[in-house]
Amino acid sequence: MGARPWFDEAFLGDYLAVYPHRDVAAARAEVGGLAARELGALRGRAGAAGRVLDLGCGFGRHLLALREQGFAAVGLDRSLELLRLADGALRGRTARGDFRALPFRSRSFGALLMLFSSFGYFEDAENERVLAEVARVLVPGGLAVLDLMNPARVRATLVPESSARRGGLEIHERRALVGKRVVKDVELRPADGRGRGWREDVRLYESAELDGLLARAGLAHLRSEGDFDGSPLGAASPRQLVWARLERA
Repeated sequence: MGARPWFDEAFLGDYLAVYPHRDVAAARAEVGGLAARELGALRGRAGAAGRVLDLGCGFGRHLLALREQGFAAVGLDRSLELLRLADGALRGRTARGDFRALPFRSRSFGALLMLFSSFGYFEDAENERVLAEVARVLVPGGLAVLDLMNPARVRATLVPESSARRGGLEIHERRALVGKRVVKDVELRPADGRGRGWREDVRLYESAELDGLLARAGLAHLRSEGDFDGSPLGAASPRQLVWARLERA
């Protein structure tokens, strides 16, 4: 492991080998689910009210799906290596930056999405700072959608150790709950070369905790769902999908 923050060590190009199922096809289905609810109303709106920010866009799979489905969407990620892997259709639609200090003017977006567990990378105070930035760049009444791990499901189904082979790589993963965080150590071992390892370290948030965080940022919690199809959140739900709206300017 290096001296850099874990999210700088983890999100390089070979990170994608660990999550092959998180592809553009899956992103199209997920965006379709969001568009069937409040998000869909933003299509065609003029100015900032119709713009969508995909925060933590990675190589742009959700961003591509958003634009295919008619949204005026842009993406931001910290990983230059992942951004360089984005589809050519997204040229000029992505930016590099830090979640804690977004490089956008206040009131620039009608909606902001943080998908695939991209909220919770930092310690609690800095995670609150991320939500403050989310609120800052939203227009009054703007939507925030956070796609988080479901703590109850994680606790019930966590696999401490696993190995797999994909595309000439051996992938070894060790997982643990450390306080309120999920910590995963990943090792990639190519058959014909030197591998590398990294840690992923993401904060789990219970619904009640999120209510408080959102309220302090000026975001009203609308509801929590268990998946992109809008199903109710329960202990066995695959995800914790949180919808919020900016209450004040």
